[in-house]
Amino acid sequence: MISNVLKPPYRAATLDDTPAMAELVNIAGEGLPHYLWANMADEKISPWDIGQQRARRESGAFSYRNTVIHEVGNRVVAALIGYPLPVEPQVDRFDDLPQMFVPLQQLEDLVPATWYINALATYSEHRGKGYGTELLSIAGQLAAQQACRGLSLIVSDANSGALRLYERLGFEAIDSRPMLKDSWENPGKHWVLLARMRRVGEQATT
Repeated sequence: MISNVLKPPYRAATLDDTPAMAELVNIAGEGLPHYLWANMADEKISPWDIGQQRARRESGAFSYRNTVIHEVGNRVVAALIGYPLPVEPQVDRFDDLPQMFVPLQQLEDLVPATWYINALATYSEHRGKGYGTELLSIAGQLAAQQACRGLSLIVSDANSGALRLYERLGFEAIDSRPMLKDSWENPGKHWVLLARMRRVGEQATT
C-alpha cells in the first residue's frame, strides 16, 4: 500500500486531486499527454477533461491509485506516479499500440520487475526545494516494499535537468530508442531508459 510509507506533507492521491494530476503528468510528459488527449477531445469534452477522467480510473498506469501527492498549505505542488512492472514482459503487444508508444514500451520491457516511475513533476514555482529528490526516495521505499529489483524511468534526451538529477541520484542509462513524434513537437531525438537497481541486502531508506 502506498499509504504505508507516507508521512505528511506526502500522502496518497484521492479523486479530488485529479485536476492537479492531469497538469503535473502533462508537465512530466513535456506536453505529450495533452497532445494525446487533444486527439481524443471534441466539442463536448476538453483535453483536460479527458486527462482528469483517466486519472480517476481505478486501474491503469495513469490512475490516482498509483499516485503520491506533496501538499503545501492544502495545495498540491508535486506528484509521483509509479507502479511495479511485470516480471515477464507481455508479448505481441506492439500491434495494438500507437506507433509513437512502441519505443517507450520496448524500453520498459528491458527492465522487468522494476518499480517504474511513470511521472515525476513539480509546479514551476515550487522547484528547487528538493521535492523531486524526496519523491524519488519514496519511490525507492515503495520499490523495496514491493520486492522490486530497483527503479526505472524514461526521459527525453533533451531534458538535461532531469537527466542530471537522476544521474546524481544513482540512475544509469540502460538504453535508448528514437522518438516517434507524429505531429507532437519536442526538441528531443531519443527516449532514454534510466534505472537504479537495488544492491543485494539493500534496505529501503526514509
